[in-house]
Amino acid sequence: MEDLVSQFDLVLKAFWLTLQLFLLSALFSLLLGLVLGAMRVGPVSVLRVATATYVTLIRNTPLLMVFIFVFVAMPRLGVNFDFLTKGTLALSLYTSTFVAEAVRSGINSVPLGQAEAARAIGLTFVGSMREVILPQAVRATVPPLASVLIALLKNTSVAAAFGLLEATARMRYFTNNNADDRMLIFITFALGYVILVELVSLGANMLERRWRVAAR
Repeated sequence: MEDLVSQFDLVLKAFWLTLQLFLLSALFSLLLGLVLGAMRVGPVSVLRVATATYVTLIRNTPLLMVFIFVFVAMPRLGVNFDFLTKGTLALSLYTSTFVAEAVRSGINSVPLGQAEAARAIGLTFVGSMREVILPQAVRATVPPLASVLIALLKNTSVAAAFGLLEATARMRYFTNNNADDRMLIFITFALGYVILVELVSLGANMLERRWRVAAR
């Protein structure tokens, strides 16, 4: 345990990398998922089918396989990035499909009359989405999106197998070098993850309450 205390700066750096990986992946997942979700309910049948196929394929592919594609297959195809970018890309590609499904469900929860009214006043599909549908849909998607983001935070641990020294990789380093203190080390890192998850849950709950009050 003395090794963990004396090198606690490594623990903080590991969780900082985990947080960076989570925040970057969350941002790109939300943006890409929002686009995919809108395309899934859009008027262009080709895009609907293509998006549905992509979402179904990625959602049913293990996250580990997505990481292998990004970290192993893409460099062999001549497409290579630094480790943080590759980790962000793998997590974003995977998580965005779950965001898309949450967005699609939220869009479908908006009464059809809202879209018809938007078209009646001359708004295009994009305009209707931006001005009428998505503002209402996003409020309905906060609870499922919170679950998706919590899953994303925990999924960052997969990056440990591909050279990123985030929290899980650093925990493995400490447990390998301090076999007698493995339980205490595990509890320390587990508490770190619990704190991050609780912060995400708290943020989602505050956002949901604020929008609920604003909607009254």
